[in-house]
Amino acid sequence: MKRELVYFAWVRERIGAARETVETEAQTAAELVEELRTRSDYHAAALADLTALRVALDQELSDFDTPLGETREIAFFPPMTGG
Repeated sequence: MKRELVYFAWVRERIGAARETVETEAQTAAELVEELRTRSDYHAAALADLTALRVALDQELSDFDTPLGETREIAFFPPMTGG
């Protein structure tokens, strides 16, 4: 299934792109991250530590183990801080 990936903040900077479309059979965001880590050294560096990332599925904050189902857009970003 084709999925649109969106990267924010330092994740975008490390990967070198704000978004990309991928064809994947990953069932969860965690499985997708494992696939993406093999895509390039930039992806591997940006996605190395899941504890330093958050994920949103179709703009809903989610866990990495949440099934992707029919999700079209997956966003990766660092944790947010308030102030």
